[in-house]
Amino acid sequence: MVLQDISTGKPSFECGNSGKPSGFENDSLQNVGKEKISSLKNSVTEIEYLIGQREALSKSLSDEVEKIKMDIENFLLKNVAVDSEDFKERSGLRQKQIEVSELQLNERVTCWKDVALLKKELRECKKELSEKEERMNMFGKILNDSEMKGGSY
Repeated sequence: MVLQDISTGKPSFECGNSGKPSGFENDSLQNVGKEKISSLKNSVTEIEYLIGQREALSKSLSDEVEKIKMDIENFLLKNVAVDSEDFKERSGLRQKQIEVSELQLNERVTCWKDVALLKKELRECKKELSEKEERMNMFGKILNDSEMKGGSY
């Protein structure tokens, strides 16, 4: 049986009567596995980076919201209401303060959900990476054992 490489047209895999591959390199299979492992490691790194960025963004937004709330509170403390128009303005500012607090709470919940989803994806990638590394190690041991025994498969 002969399998040809499409790009070169040359045989890339031949199997004769002995059943032993000729023209077939163990390194090619290991390279394919290493590429997949490398890709998974990159995914893990990227997801960890995204988790950190999402948490940093949430903290930044929370800090900004706290600053806005503090500014409103300071304004309310400095300016005393004299007439009904001032009371309406102060009431409006207090309502805005409540709305900003609600937005802050919603951001915290959304951040938690986003991070939870990213961590779930991270666990799945790490699990797949671990499985692939175990398979590559097992495959490497099998190939090394078969080479030591004289190369028969």
